[in-house]
Amino acid sequence: MARPAKAPGRSTAPRQATAPRPADALSGDSLAEAGDARIAWASAQMPVLDQIRARFAAARPLAGVRVGACLHITAETANLVRTLVFGGAEVALCAANPLSTQDDVAAALAERHGAAVYGRRGEDPAQLTAHVDTVIATSPQVVIDDGADLVAGVHERGSQLAEQLIGATEETTAGLLRVRAMEAQGVLRCPVMAVNESSAERSFNDYYGTGQSTVDGILRATNLLLAGRTFVVFGYGFTGRGIALRARGAGASVVVCEVDPLRALEARMAGYEVMPSLAAAAVGDVFVTVTGGRDVIGAEHFQRMKDGAVLANAGHFDVEISLPALHSLATGRQRVLPLVEQYTLSDGRRLNLLADGRVVNLAAGDGHPAAVMDISFAIQALCVERLVSAPAGFSPGVIGVPAEIDGAVARLKLDSLGIEIDELTDAQRDYLSAWEQPLR
Repeated sequence: MARPAKAPGRSTAPRQATAPRPADALSGDSLAEAGDARIAWASAQMPVLDQIRARFAAARPLAGVRVGACLHITAETANLVRTLVFGGAEVALCAANPLSTQDDVAAALAERHGAAVYGRRGEDPAQLTAHVDTVIATSPQVVIDDGADLVAGVHERGSQLAEQLIGATEETTAGLLRVRAMEAQGVLRCPVMAVNESSAERSFNDYYGTGQSTVDGILRATNLLLAGRTFVVFGYGFTGRGIALRARGAGASVVVCEVDPLRALEARMAGYEVMPSLAAAAVGDVFVTVTGGRDVIGAEHFQRMKDGAVLANAGHFDVEISLPALHSLATGRQRVLPLVEQYTLSDGRRLNLLADGRVVNLAAGDGHPAAVMDISFAIQALCVERLVSAPAGFSPGVIGVPAEIDGAVARLKLDSLGIEIDELTDAQRDYLSAWEQPLR
């Protein structure tokens, strides 16, 4: 497969000192070449971002802008980074999760695509934090965040760094909770576009992407047969709905646990069992948390679970399953599969934790399909462009993605699929905006 083209007008950056070189994998040029092949494969399934990249290469709307990104370092992310670099941006990238980095992709980005990359699969928490700090030290003007580590870190380091920020985008529910807490406390000094809450993002990324990839990650880690098992989903937001649907499609009986009465009612109307989490703990075979909160599954749940229960987290941070509680109850633990750690309790029951409680669709799988991330990262690219092109138009605080960006991305996706749709006539537009004439 041919190498992807380098960004116009910029030389590729030297390989970073932290670029990955795992002992059991390819190294040097061969590692970067493998990464390029993976990036190209994903790019072929991301036609919307490809169209935006072509426009960015010609117009250079981000020329000289320093972009700091804390994202999962995957082939799909690489195509977003390439788009920003083609648009003229100087990009520094660190990992949002230590188990989601694809080392060959990181090597290819660092060596061949003009990005500074700080991350490798399996890095410890101290290294992860150090890499976030390194990206912050580049004084980014725009931040692309997946969990708000960069936005929070910039603000923690003083007003001078924060005041340089033109704006930021945030991809996750957990990150938006953090940013809104900053806004409520009056410390947020820049606009943050809530990409996670855009209509296109929720429909594609959360519902289709996480729904499919979470079940895929569980199956890759365990090779379980889901048919006939009881599959418990904690949280029935857009992501939980997608996971529940895919689990039911695989033949599982799905139970939903919720704290929001409307969402609980929606789950029941969709045909799922709805019950309190402690009741579900006694009947479930597979448990997935996707709430954005912490300690969703704790000691009381573990004490009720069946022997052999499987625990997975699809939320951004590894706090939804209480690992301290699990450790305290266990009398022994062993790694029974590469991504399955088995905890033995005092009565002999065994509980199986997947991917150390980290986001299972990326830690145990490849994350969202590229066709889904095409939508997500197209929104990200256009939001960055909008922040840079009209910085005076936004005040500090959490703001929605402009409706025209959602619409533009949806239209580009339809175009890539060869689908045409109708348009309203002038008379129909007049009717929909009228109040004086008879509406019949």
